[in-house]
Formats: sequence, C-alpha cells, structure tokens
Amino acid sequence: MTSLAPDAAWGRPDTRALAPSALTIAIAVVMLLIYTGGWQLPLFGEKTDESSSGLLRVAFLPAYGLAFLLVLARPWTMVRVTIRQPFLIILMGVVAASIFWSIQPDVSIRRGFAVGCTTVSGLALAARFRWAELARVFATTFCVLIIASYIACIAFPSIGIMTELFPGAWRGLWLEKNSLGGMMALGCCILCGAALLDPQRKGVWLTFAALAVGLVIMSQSKTSLASLMLGLMALAFVWICQRGPALAAAATWAGVTGFLLLAAFIVFASDVFFGILGKDATLTGRTQIWTAAFRQIEQRPWLGYGYAAVWSDKSGWGPLAWIVHDAKFTPQHAHNSWIEQLIGMGVVGLVAWGFFYLQTMTLAIIAVFRNRGAMLAFPFLVVFTLVSLTESIAVVYNDFRWAVFVALAAKLAFSDKAQDEA
Repeated sequence: MTSLAPDAAWGRPDTRALAPSALTIAIAVVMLLIYTGGWQLPLFGEKTDESSSGLLRVAFLPAYGLAFLLVLARPWTMVRVTIRQPFLIILMGVVAASIFWSIQPDVSIRRGFAVGCTTVSGLALAARFRWAELARVFATTFCVLIIASYIACIAFPSIGIMTELFPGAWRGLWLEKNSLGGMMALGCCILCGAALLDPQRKGVWLTFAALAVGLVIMSQSKTSLASLMLGLMALAFVWICQRGPALAAAATWAGVTGFLLLAAFIVFASDVFFGILGKDATLTGRTQIWTAAFRQIEQRPWLGYGYAAVWSDKSGWGPLAWIVHDAKFTPQHAHNSWIEQLIGMGVVGLVAWGFFYLQTMTLAIIAVFRNRGAMLAFPFLVVFTLVSLTESIAVVYNDFRWAVFVALAAKLAFSDKAQDEA
C-alpha cells in the first residue's frame, strides 16, 4: 500500500509536493533582477534615459514574459489572488482610463501597459510562492545584487564609484549613491526577514545582510542609513510581538510612544532632524517641486494630466514647463508618491492608491500579531512608507520596489493556507 504524507492523509495538500522547482525560483529571480535596473549602468553608461530610449524599454519585455510564465503555471490561483485586491484593480483601471484625458496619450498608453505588467509580476509572485519561498526569492535576488555591486565598486571603480557630484561615494550598479543605499537598506531588511522565515539558510542570509550594511555605509547616504535603522527596528518589533501576548502589548506601547516622540522631534526640531540626514529645510529642493506641482494640480484636480505624462512633456507650454519655471530647475518626477498620483491621475487616482495602501498596511499590522510572513512584509512596508514621502516609488512602471510592494500586498491577503488549497 502506498503511504501518504501526513498532510495528504488528513485531507490537506502536501506542501512539499507544492514547493516550487528550482527553475520556477530562477524565473522569479531573473524577473526581479531585470526590474532592479542594475544592468543599465554597466551596459549603457550614464547618459541613457529610459523615457527616450526604445532599446531600454524593450529590455524589460523579458521580465513581462517571465511574469506571464508564472501566471500560466497557476492561472486560477492568479485569479483568486487578484480578486482579493479590489482597490488595486480600481487603481489599474484609473491608470488605463487616464489615456482618455492624458496630455500625452501615447506616453500614458505605453507606460500604462508597462505598469500593468509590473503589477502582474507582483501578483504572480504572490500567487506562486508561500511566505518562506517568497523570502527565498527576494533574498536570492539581493544576494546577486550585493555580489555584483561589490564587483563593480572594487574591480571596476569607474562604474561603481562616483567621481563628480559625490566623489568617492559608492553607487554600485546604479546611477547615483542614494539608489545603491536605498536598495541595500531594503535588501538588509529582507535578508534578515528571510533568515527568520528560512532558518535552513540563516547563515547565508545574515552574511549577505552584513554585506548589504557595508554597501549602505559606503554609499554615504544618510537617508538610506536612517531607512535601514527604521526597517531593522520594524523587524525587531515583529519578532518581539510574536513572542507572546505580554511582549506584544509592551512592544506596541513602546512602538507607539517612540513614533510620537519621533514625530514631535521632527515637528519641533526640524532643523536638527534635517541636519542629521544631511538635508536642508527644502529637502534638497523637493518642497519647491511640491509647491510648483500643486499650482498645476489646481488646474486639473479631479483627473490630473494622465498617467506618467507630465515629466516627459517637451511641448514648452504644458504643466512641466510651469513647474520648471516655478521650481527653477527640471525635476524628473514629483519626489513624493502621493503628489505623483495626484498630478497624474487626480483625486480619483489618489483615492484609489490611498485605499490600496491602507488595505495593505492594515493587513500588515494584523499580520504582525498573527502571521510570520510579517517578518518579511512589515519592515519593507515601513521603509517603503518613509521613502514614498520624498520619492515617487508607488505605481511606477518597470520598478523593482513596486513589484515587491504588490507581491507583499497580495500575499498578505492570500495566506499560505489559501494558496495550498488553491
């Protein structure tokens, strides 16, 4: 008689049989590596611009293809994951509809398709991998990036080290130091979370987490270092909360008190806070961009100017021209994820994004006390929230952080148990 695995014997699926193959994990890792954009600087140099380079746009097509391979492997599971994200569906609907009022319809169509594929990539990861497996995929991706960044900085300093704006600062595979620092801050948090979720490889993940810290330090990015500290504190908070109810209550009170004290410090001693981060009161010109952007938003508050259509408008009389006139320089984006939605898709798009974000954060907070997957999701989302205040990283096409955000958001709503049953 053929013996059954314990799960199967009790009418539950054998999770060992559902584990993804090495090929499936490799497909996911390669897909994410493409979205990181870490290949652009080594291959094309500093002068490339994706908005004007057809070759760079085509380079993301393999990532879309790999995502659809993951979808085809489990199409019904993909449907079940997607329907649990009604606000994400609405948000993508607004992106698609914005082509009808966009100041550059062709740009909104092209970039709307790209952000749709990036979003599908995140959903596919949530549909295919359980929490521990998803942690392994993310951690493996960062291991490759860390090794490649050290090689670029040590063996090819002309690529990996900045020589003009911030001489001596490491930038690794990206155009500037803050990109390296930001990626490695996220990477350290994810690698530490993976060490807790995947104890068999704990030593490997913690070793690479330490190497990620080294890259953050060598990037000389104080903002990234602050993000790293915040993410590790969030991970420690999750770990303590899952030790028991008493520790969870104590950690929650400590966390709320610490947050309020930090907020008070920022409000009443903002100059000191900005000095610690190496910023001025304008956040390196960001407040000028925001003021100029809001003047243009007042002209079309409800629907905006079309998804991703503002910042490449070269007409000379559109909203970008006025923003450049008011800000006194040419910004590449709004440097704020919330203002970005407002200027691109108006109040309608902002509300859709806001509800999707609130759903995700609510599920993440609940998961802190109930689900070990929070060790992967919560630190990332805390850092994402902080960075979103000064960078446009939400609803971004061909972007690694948006793909990971969608994957974690979907996974928080689609438990391992629901995935196994699917």
